[in-house]
Amino acid sequence: MRVIVNGREMMLDGGLSLRDLIASVHADPAVVVAELNRNIVPSSAFSETMLQDGDRVELLSFVGGG
Repeated sequence: MRVIVNGREMMLDGGLSLRDLIASVHADPAVVVAELNRNIVPSSAFSETMLQDGDRVELLSFVGGG
């Protein structure tokens, strides 16, 4: 399936959850905010949120510092 992640097209296997996608890009789900098709997805729903062909995902990581 074709999914746009942070503005880049990715070809992924079907049956992937948002949590699977986050793991595949080596991001820490504890510090990631995910937007799926312009809707914020709570981190508690990452595992149950299944990706579909044509989805648009934005992943944002927060980093502390000064």
